[in-house]
Amino acid sequence: MSEQTPRTLNHFALYAFTDSHWSLNSEAKNSFHKNWLAGLRSAAQVVDIFQNTDAKADMLVWCALEADDACNASTFFEKLAKATTPYRHLIRSVDSFWGFTRPSQYTKTRSAQEIDPFAETRARYLVMYPFAKTAEWYLMSRESRQGMMNEHIRIGKQYEDIKQLLLYSFGLQDQEFVVVYETDDLPRFSDLVNELRDTEARRYTLRDTPVTTAIYHPAEETLALWK
Repeated sequence: MSEQTPRTLNHFALYAFTDSHWSLNSEAKNSFHKNWLAGLRSAAQVVDIFQNTDAKADMLVWCALEADDACNASTFFEKLAKATTPYRHLIRSVDSFWGFTRPSQYTKTRSAQEIDPFAETRARYLVMYPFAKTAEWYLMSRESRQGMMNEHIRIGKQYEDIKQLLLYSFGLQDQEFVVVYETDDLPRFSDLVNELRDTEARRYTLRDTPVTTAIYHPAEETLALWK
């Protein structure tokens, strides 16, 4: 039987440090970073912390967990609140995007370019954004949509070093999907996005912003940037 994408919950949160954080001495910052990271790791199977590249937030936190049980989501959000609430005076939540993985209706097997949320290593860069299609897209026939997605998939396969994670957020947040890419080469990733702009499916994109680009380091090393 062909391997299919398992159901996982992936949560991407942007955080900014507050003025109270910057007033702490190095030892106090280290204690906060250590305890907060321990709390996050108790909430999810995998926690990665990235250095954000724009002014709206300092870091991006990616939490991933298996989601076969209907209770997994509520348990995660409860633990996330418990891990973060004691430090609300030190960190400010800027935004969050989340959703579930599931098998694609446009491919028969799991793509070799699909990001594994539980991988032990990460690419140097992560790009994440919310995404929504127009109503016209969903009112077309399955065959019409499949034809346009085949073009999209063909182009993506030409950039086999760039991996993607597609999360479904229908009815859960304002967007329909959260799209996540991993790459070691940002100019090459930009080339991929530019090429995808020429596809027919692009006509049916309603929204694909804001875009967040972040840099990977092991979690402790990322937090150490702000000691």
